[in-house]
Amino acid sequence: MQPLSLLARRTLPPSIPAAGRIKTLSRHFAQTSLAMAPISKETDFLVIGGGSGGLGAARAASARYGAKAMVIEGKRLGGTCVNVGCVPKKVTFNAAAIAEALHDAKSYGFNVQETAPFDWTTFKQKRDAYVLRLNGIYERNLANDKVEYVHGWAKLLSRNEVEVTLDDGTKTVVNAKKILIAVGGNPTIPPQIPGAEYGTNSDGFFDIDTLPKKVALVGAGYIAVEFAGMFNALGVETHLFIRYDTFLRHFDPMIQEGVTKEYERLGVKVHKRSQAKKVEKDEKTGKLTIHYKEGDDEGVVSDVDHLIWAIGRTPATAGLGLESAGVKVDEKGHVVVDEYQNTTVDGIYALGDVTGRWELTPVAIAAGRRLAARLFGPEQFRTAKLDYTNIPSVVFAHPEVGAIGLTEPEAIEKYGRENVKVYKTNFTALYYAMMDPEEKAPTAYKLVCVGPEEKVVGLHIMGLGSGEILQGFGVAVKMGATKADFDNCVAIHPTSAEELVTLK
Repeated sequence: MQPLSLLARRTLPPSIPAAGRIKTLSRHFAQTSLAMAPISKETDFLVIGGGSGGLGAARAASARYGAKAMVIEGKRLGGTCVNVGCVPKKVTFNAAAIAEALHDAKSYGFNVQETAPFDWTTFKQKRDAYVLRLNGIYERNLANDKVEYVHGWAKLLSRNEVEVTLDDGTKTVVNAKKILIAVGGNPTIPPQIPGAEYGTNSDGFFDIDTLPKKVALVGAGYIAVEFAGMFNALGVETHLFIRYDTFLRHFDPMIQEGVTKEYERLGVKVHKRSQAKKVEKDEKTGKLTIHYKEGDDEGVVSDVDHLIWAIGRTPATAGLGLESAGVKVDEKGHVVVDEYQNTTVDGIYALGDVTGRWELTPVAIAAGRRLAARLFGPEQFRTAKLDYTNIPSVVFAHPEVGAIGLTEPEAIEKYGRENVKVYKTNFTALYYAMMDPEEKAPTAYKLVCVGPEEKVVGLHIMGLGSGEILQGFGVAVKMGATKADFDNCVAIHPTSAEELVTLK
């Protein structure tokens, strides 16, 4: 290699003095080396994951409290909820509800003539376009709140350093004072079942571009139940495989039994106490055959267009470098956090689905905003945290389900049977007054109360409009309302919700 002094004489103009030429060339090589090495950035708050929780935290930190914030996301902004979750799911639920309304219209005297079957392909294209617009809105919101957005994949190097691989393969090292892990999770496909890979998952549901004739879903949680209800309402032969006698098993028994029975009435083929054993694919037609065990019997469902696994989600921590920073995870791979979203490493935090606590979008957003307030807000926010008790949740099933607080069995276990009083009702909503008996869907409400003051510790509803109804009643339960508070509220008539303030 030539000495720097000789190289300087040969490559730089003679008008530059020798010492100046050497200094100039040294600076040139330093800049060139810097360009070849990982680029270095600094920020106050680095958020790994551009889903609802991460975006909520980053935007609050920057816009409200003046922190320098950065978001790293390798996929599309908005996370599961916007792209393959709540938003496109609710849009699909709306389509299914319209299909049901068209059927119900005859009972009200309408003669609705459909000139063609439901155009799933056109619907899907419009749904995709809507989601794409939301992606753009999310990116503009980040820019408006002065949050730096980097499209790439992050890997922890230490408690303060994160390596980011950009789309072109360039690597950037970000030095951050505080780091938030909000990467969410991925749907799980069981590896132990032969042929399981022929099926898809809850993400793949949104890739289906033509309306299938026959589908099978495996799972008993809200995702499987919601998809099964939507398919069935749109005229698809729907098979739902569950491990026990009811689904939605984290909900009150009234909900479990009521919705399971209603799905059977609506024509969903519910395979109880079943387990898929093998999946085969016809290479010519692409159709699937599912071999399963149901109780002591074995069965086969053939000519299936799509098999959807909805058996849970796995935290998206693979390749994140958590071990390099010393961040602890539990046996399922969820990041271990305390009530303040602290991980086991000072300065690194986690929230949302990756922590395995209340995997709901509004929960992640609320936790993110409170974390930002605690980390960067004024002194009065130093103890800010999300209260994970009495969080309302809704299942967009058929009918809708809403719940907040303890189930009846949970209340009995916590307070003792002698201290629990339950008020419940079953009725037919006025919407069904014009319909034949076999077309009427059930409505059921339950209040779980404890103590002599009859504090409402659980509210469970099933029926039309439950999602909208629960939001308001959720406030009451969160505030500690008693049965007397409910009774003192004048009923709005005629509504289904009035039954909650007139229970005897």
